[in-house]
Order: sequence, then C-alpha cells, then structure tokens
Amino acid sequence: MAEVASREDIRATVSMEDIRAAASTLGIDISNIDLDSIRLPPGEDFGILSDDEDLHEEDPLEYDAGFGNIIVVDNLPVVPREKYDKLEGVVRKIYSQIGVIKEGGLLMPVDPDTQKTLGFCFIEYNTAQAHGQPAVVYRAFDESFGTQFHQIEAELAREKTNGYKLDRAHIFAVNMFDDFDRFMKVPDEWAPPETKPYTPGENLQQWLTDEKARDQFVIRAGSDTEVLWNDARQLKPEPVYKRAYWTESFVQWSPLGTYLATVHRQGAAVWGGANAFNRLMRYAHPQVKLIDFSPGEKYFVTYSSHEPSNPRDTHRVVLNVFDVRTGKVMRDFKGSMDEFSVGGAGGVSGVSWPVFRWGGGKDDKYFARIGKNVISVYETETFSLIDKKSLKVENVMDFSWSPADPILALFVPELGGGNQPARVSLVQIPSKEELRQKNLFSVSDCKMYWQSNGDYLAVKVDRYTKTKKSTYTGFELFRIKERDIPIEVLELENKNDKIIAFAWEPKGHRFAVIHGDSPRPDVSFYSMRSGSNTGRVSKLTTLKGKQANALFWSPAGRYIILAGLKGFNGQLEFYNVDELETMATAEHFMATDIEWDPTGRYVATSVTSVHEMENGFNIWSFNGKLLYRILKDHFFQFLWRPRPPSFLSPEKEEEIAKNLKKYSKKYEAEDQDVSMLLSEQDREKRKMLKDEWERWVNDWKRWHEEEEAERQRLRDGEASDEEEEYLAKEVEVEELLDVSEEVLSFDLDQE
Repeated sequence: MAEVASREDIRATVSMEDIRAAASTLGIDISNIDLDSIRLPPGEDFGILSDDEDLHEEDPLEYDAGFGNIIVVDNLPVVPREKYDKLEGVVRKIYSQIGVIKEGGLLMPVDPDTQKTLGFCFIEYNTAQAHGQPAVVYRAFDESFGTQFHQIEAELAREKTNGYKLDRAHIFAVNMFDDFDRFMKVPDEWAPPETKPYTPGENLQQWLTDEKARDQFVIRAGSDTEVLWNDARQLKPEPVYKRAYWTESFVQWSPLGTYLATVHRQGAAVWGGANAFNRLMRYAHPQVKLIDFSPGEKYFVTYSSHEPSNPRDTHRVVLNVFDVRTGKVMRDFKGSMDEFSVGGAGGVSGVSWPVFRWGGGKDDKYFARIGKNVISVYETETFSLIDKKSLKVENVMDFSWSPADPILALFVPELGGGNQPARVSLVQIPSKEELRQKNLFSVSDCKMYWQSNGDYLAVKVDRYTKTKKSTYTGFELFRIKERDIPIEVLELENKNDKIIAFAWEPKGHRFAVIHGDSPRPDVSFYSMRSGSNTGRVSKLTTLKGKQANALFWSPAGRYIILAGLKGFNGQLEFYNVDELETMATAEHFMATDIEWDPTGRYVATSVTSVHEMENGFNIWSFNGKLLYRILKDHFFQFLWRPRPPSFLSPEKEEEIAKNLKKYSKKYEAEDQDVSMLLSEQDREKRKMLKDEWERWVNDWKRWHEEEEAERQRLRDGEASDEEEEYLAKEVEVEELLDVSEEVLSFDLDQE
C-alpha cells in the first residue's frame, strides 16, 4: 500500500483554537472581526471546518504505513505457557509508558514443539499519532519544520530501551523491524568502503570575519524576523536575512552566537551558515514552550507542559536534552509540575527556568536541578547522576554554579524556628566536597550573585531586626580564588536602605548597588581591592538621588548605564567608573529593555509591544551618543548576536589597551574615510535636492509661458502679466503703536 507522498494529499484541519492562537501571535483582536462577512472562493474552505462538516465526512481511508512503527525486542526470558501472560504484562507495562501500543500489537512467538517463548517479541505502535497528540492526520508536516512523526513512538522506544536491564541475565536488544531488511542486504563478502572526497562544511563563524568588525542582531516585529548588521558608521542597520513566520513564539541565540534557535508546535530548530541562515538541525518535541543551550553549545534543552486528564492532577512536564549537532535525545525527564517547581524565581506556570543549570565552564561537563531536599547533579559523559545518587541537602532552597569552575553555591534557610541557622555552602563537583560554609542568623531572604570569572561570590542577605517587624540588608563577599576562601561582611552606611539592584563588573573587581527608599535612590560603587591592599573591600563613591532602578555594565567593564525603567520612563545615565564621572544623560521614553553589544561599543534600548506606542529601538554609542533610531509596529524582541571568547590572553589584551593609540591609527583613518564619504553623500543629497527644486521652478515657468495666450483670452485680450499694465499707488497708513502717561509734579510756590 502506498504512503502519502506530499502535503497536498492530506487536507489539514484548522480549529477555532488554532485561529485564535494565530491571531494572538499576530497581535490581532479576533473579537473585532466579523467572521460571517468573510466569503471564501466557491468550493474552497482553506482547511477550516464548518459547524456541520461532520455530517459530510466519509469514513477515513486506512493507509499501510509499512513497518516503521514496529520494533523487535530481543533477549527476553524464555518462559513456558503458564508464565506467558506475566511476561507479556511486564513488557507491555514497560513499552506502554513510551507510546500507545496498537490493539493486538504485542506479539510474542512461541515454539510449537516446546511451547516456550522464543526470547523475542514484536511491538506495533499506533501510526496515526505521537503519544498524547490527537490523531487528526496520518503524517504531519510544517513548511518551516518539516518533521515526520509517524515513527516517533517506535524510534523513541528503541532509543530508550535498547540496553534496558530487565535482570542480570536479560538485557534488551531493540531494533526497528525495517532495519532487518537492511541487514539482510549486507553482502556475505566484505568489500572496502568507497572513499568519498572530503567536502568542507559551511563556516558557521563566517560572520566574525566581517571586515568592518560589525556585530549582528536579530529583531522580531509583527510576523517578520530579521537579522541585521549594526553599521554604526553609516548610522543605519544593514539587512542580512529576513523571513516571515520564521518562529511561532520567540527566537534565541546560542551562547557563543553560532546558532539561532526558533520554536514551533512540533519542536525547535537551529539555523546558521556562512552567507545565509540555513536550517542545520531539528529537535522533535511537540508543544515545546521553552528552550535553553548549554554554555558550550553542545547540548540543547527543550521543555513542554501538558494538561492532565484529571483536573485535580498537576500538569505533566517533559524535558529533553538533545545533542545539538546530531539531534539525538541524550536524556529525557518526565514528571509532574510539582517536581520541577522547587527553587529559583519561577518561569512559566510556576516552573523555575532554566530547570537544568549548567556548570563546569564551557566544557558542558555537568548540569544540575534542584528537588525536594536534594540537588541532582548529572555528568554528560553518561547523562547519569554523579556516583548514581543525588546530593542530599535538607531543605535546600536555591543553588547556582560558578561561571568558570565546577563549584556549587547552595542556600539553606533556617530550620526549627531559628534553632538551626541558615547557611551558604560551596561544594566542589564531582567530589561533592564542601569547600566553605557560612552560617547566617535571623535570615528573611538570600540571593547569590557570581562575578563573571568566578573570582567572587556576593550573597545578599535580608535579616530580621530584633523586633521581627522589619528587615535590613547586608552582603557576604566570598573571595573564591584566594586561600581558604575568606569572607568579608559589607553593610551599607544606612542599614535600613532597601537594595533595589546589584551588579558585578564583568571581568572586573568592582560592583554597583542601587539602594534607598526614596523616589530617587542612591547608587554606590565598591571595589574588592583597596589601594595596595587587594584583600579588602572599599567604597569608591556614592551618587545621590538618581532616577535609576536597574544597572547595565558594559561587557568589557569600566562603563555602566544607570537606567530608570518602568516608573522612571526610560531615564539613562552613561557613567565612567574609572574616572567616576557622568559621560552623558539621555532618555528613551517608555524603554522596556537595554542590552549592550558583546564588544561593549554600542547599546540598544528598545520599547516592546507591552506598550502600544513608540515601538522600536535606539542604538547608542558607549558614551551616550544617539546614533540612529528605528520604529517598528508590534515590536517583540531585540537580541545582539553573542561572540565567542577572545583567543587573546589577558596579558595580550592588557598590552593592546596600553598601546591603543598605536593600534587605533588604522581605524581612525578608516573612520575619517567613512566620515568624508558620508559628507560627500550629504553634499550629493543636497545638490540633488537643489537640482530637483530648480527643475520644478523651471517647469512652472515653462507652463506659465505656455498658458499666457489662454490667460489673455480669458481676460478679454488684456495682457495682465506685464508689469507696465498695472497702476501703482502709494498709500500711507498711520498706526498707533504705543500710548504712555506720565504724571509731572508742579510746585505753585516756585517763581
């Protein structure tokens, strides 16, 4: 029997829920649309079912799907007839967890002579649906995704259970039934494989070789997604790639900028290439809602939640960890929402995102998640728990990885009504050795902030006062790279000040704090070094009364933006921390987001569709000069494309910084050339406008002369265009401009 060969062979159906979802994505209020007024071409329904469509439906045709939905499970126990049902029940229980087994779809052959099983079985899954998905069509396609799902259950069963250990003597060997045909075609005699010439793949880092050293960014507005160059010299963006309906919810760059990920109903995809964005890999995960990359881009995590059949139950959560390059599922995790909602600040539907937090630097060696009284740490060599057991930590509330080293920071709140103090612990992985611990008393809340190099850890501790009626805040500062990890306590001059924001200087030793309760809080800068004493924290300065509630350090350090978002309506102050001086103040009215480019040269501020007006983005220089502004209706996202770490050593970077004038001569000359080019372009534009004006004036003069005879005829032969035909009179008009009164004194006795 034939398989369905093309998209046109199947008429996909569209429900009202699908229409509402599409309208919501496009920002259309469907309640304002009169659907009854829409008239479709005769005989065309565009796949939209009418209310009485089921009256005209015929029984669906059954298609032979081949054997792609059948697996063969080998190395089963050989049992007699009386144990057949028990073994079948065990096998059915294992494989029913992966998908829906077709009725009568489990066959375990029996030897007619011995009446014992033969040690293998056939399992046939339903072909019309993936597990948990409605069986609407036989094979589902999407133009941008293109994944075929008719074998998903069988292939997943092979992947999950091949090597499954039923007991010590029986380890499953699972194959697709279709594979046996391929195995039978293997020739009896070995022949050397054909050597194919090497064809190099695309350079996925081609964009880093841009001669102008520009950075790229991606934006989403309406139904369009665009990748553009930031051409600050030309004061405008330069298009790279544009596509409508590229994603169904959002896009996300990988941490090193190699891939751009898109999200679809059937799963996710990554894109990249030397000169265009080609689809590199697809990751099947129906109804995916969230995605995440490992820091080194080796692994890709997808998340979905599904409503339970029983309203009293919680949502079911599915997480898949894929190999980015091959698309293979390395490990999946399934469970109730409650199992994945412990710790963190919360993400979608109460789940803390990312559920898995990656550690060990860019090597992607470890990832971990928090559970009830445990932290489960997995290693990526086998994707199993380290030492095959979780790290037990009673009442653990939160954890975070060092950005550079396999070190976990754990926070445990007070227990026993304060009899057992709260604590912050540093744990080395994989040994699980506790490197340092700090007990904390009267703790209300605690947050941890790592410096980008993992040199320092700041723990913000909110403590109760003696009366328990209010709280005050202090900081515990860990010096991770120093011997015995010394800890320093920092308290603000006014301990009752509310901490609004905290941020470390990237790759540096300074940090900034916004604090205060007034509408205009203060901003203080501190250094972990104090003059010649590098082991003591010191305050650099405090800026009083700033309209700021967020801090944005340059990725290169030194410069910071003190931003007033939300209630402060987009106030911006560009501050030089080296010189302790303000470089510029500006405003981007109603700004919702601020993001530095990866080099620290430019800043983007944007107004997204949470506001109805002024949607779009501004590009600024590092010192606060507005370079250009782009307005976009229904603006959703702005993301700079990340860059991988520099190959230069810290010493080389320091040497370049010291001799910057020598290196900058080349670029100053290029900037001058561009400036001259822009000036020339400006002159050409002015000349073009002048020429256009002169052409317009000459055209009107010519038309005036051509119509002179007609004007004279209409005026009964009077040549009114001639100046001597007019009578000039001079008329004087007097106008009272001002009246003033002055009282003069007069002495009557004066002679």
